[in-house]
Amino acid sequence: MFTRSELEIKTIKELRDLCRRYGIKPTGNAGYKTSYIVTLMAFPLLALQQMKQGKGLKFPNFNAIQVISSAIDEMNSPTDEQAALIRITLEGRKMSYPDRYDQENLLNLHKAKMSLEQAVDLLSQ
Repeated sequence: MFTRSELEIKTIKELRDLCRRYGIKPTGNAGYKTSYIVTLMAFPLLALQQMKQGKGLKFPNFNAIQVISSAIDEMNSPTDEQAALIRITLEGRKMSYPDRYDQENLLNLHKAKMSLEQAVDLLSQ
């Protein structure tokens, strides 16, 4: 990501700002450029290594993905009328109250289902 020469020409303040930008802490004494350089060069590989070891953010197991898929199946597909209401809602048209609450709930349910489908697709790649 960063090359050593790219980092060595930066000041301590610039290196500190980079670390803050990415939310990482320098290794060792924060008064030395080397502490920042080592951290900025190492964090990408460390992040991938941690994921492979199951630390921090990790892939859910197959059973968890099946549960999400079951929820998608249970949500079913919209009827022609529901799909039409979703389309017109996305165009900005609103029903009068109290039906507007149900209209928004239908749209939110549709968005949730689409997001779950996208999540399963991303996790299955």
